[in-house]
Amino acid sequence: MKEDFLHYVWKFQKFDVGSFFTSNNENLHIKNQGSHNLNSGPDFFNAQIELDGQLWAGNVEIHIKSSDWYAHGHEADVAYDNVILHVVWEHDAEIYRKDGTVIPTFSIKKHIPKPTLEQYQKLFSKEKKWINCEYDFDAIDGFTVENWLERLYFERLQKKENMFLKELKDTKNHWESLLFRMLCKNFGLKVNGDSFFSIAKSIDFSVVKKCSQERQDLEALLMGQAGLLEGETEDWYFKTLKTNYGYLKHKFDLNNVNVIVPKFFRLRPPNFPTVRMAQFAMLYFERGNLFSQIIAAQNIKDFYELFNVCSSEYWEKHYNFGISSLQRKKRITKNFVDLLVINTIIPLKFCYARQQGRDVSEEILQLASEISSEENTIVKKFNSLKEISKNAFQSQALLQLKSEYCDKNRCLHCAIGNSIISSEVKITKANNPKTDLFFS
Repeated sequence: MKEDFLHYVWKFQKFDVGSFFTSNNENLHIKNQGSHNLNSGPDFFNAQIELDGQLWAGNVEIHIKSSDWYAHGHEADVAYDNVILHVVWEHDAEIYRKDGTVIPTFSIKKHIPKPTLEQYQKLFSKEKKWINCEYDFDAIDGFTVENWLERLYFERLQKKENMFLKELKDTKNHWESLLFRMLCKNFGLKVNGDSFFSIAKSIDFSVVKKCSQERQDLEALLMGQAGLLEGETEDWYFKTLKTNYGYLKHKFDLNNVNVIVPKFFRLRPPNFPTVRMAQFAMLYFERGNLFSQIIAAQNIKDFYELFNVCSSEYWEKHYNFGISSLQRKKRITKNFVDLLVINTIIPLKFCYARQQGRDVSEEILQLASEISSEENTIVKKFNSLKEISKNAFQSQALLQLKSEYCDKNRCLHCAIGNSIISSEVKITKANNPKTDLFFS
């Protein structure tokens, strides 16, 4: 038994209704369970109870055992002077106020319905599972799942928003500079994301704006800061960019001492940092005022058109300097644009609108719903339990569900876990024969 389960039971009143008795045989009637306190102090504020006909207003504290009151040192803490009821699983000691009066204790153990305990025990059994509710996930009704996924999606966006705002502050509230940093990071994908981010942060955006007037200057700037123009080679384009970079480095007093050198290892050639950096340079060369265009774009087709650029002519026959390959245009693909929209564009639009006091929830949901679901191990596993993810809004929500709830055993804070514990989902003994175990 864990305290957070008792918090859940008390908060949502998941126990037999009616009149109860305290440990001192006082007739107890719960008028209001109070507001859940997630900070220090009593667990629930401003509760109302009736004891033998007398109305009391104050706070409620919850423990597994009554004696935990002393184990936690509450008897010496003035924050607990206004506790009017002590809710416990097991009553093993009387608890007194400083004036010597007894704090009423309510043992909730016998009042929680057996099915609720069954479901809770099933969720948190030690049997090895991918997620706690995998045996019942398929049985959750679609309305509950869809609404929960929508909330999870915006929860994930808010988490990204915090990171964006931190970077915005670092850019002195320059939105174009923020876009440049975050977009560059995502051009590096998972392998080189941190590297590309460090490259973007090593260059003042004013320098980027000046160099974006000439495509070759911008490419030289980015490649040089990335450390991709180190050493010597007979390749003519390498020499050209290196000469350009040397001039720019001196002119703008550049340094790249804190840059993480990008990797080539285990990457498919289209994702080589040279190719991605060349595409990124072309994007900023061809699309002036990119930020305003991104904010104005409404649907995925707009973004496909906006990002419809390819790298310079040299890269049609190369994936790296001095190594020839079959001629092929290195165009930004629609799948890559999808990733950029999911990881950069939507969080940016969300963050920008919120800073302006605008609600763009419907617009964001619509845009995310136009993009196909991501395909990764987590999404595939959820879909094997219940065919659920059909678009990016749903796949992003599932990633949030797995990392912030399933992996952290936060079933009591999850709408799906709540649905199961509330016995809205029938226990499937055929799938899990261990459901005959109960708490003692």
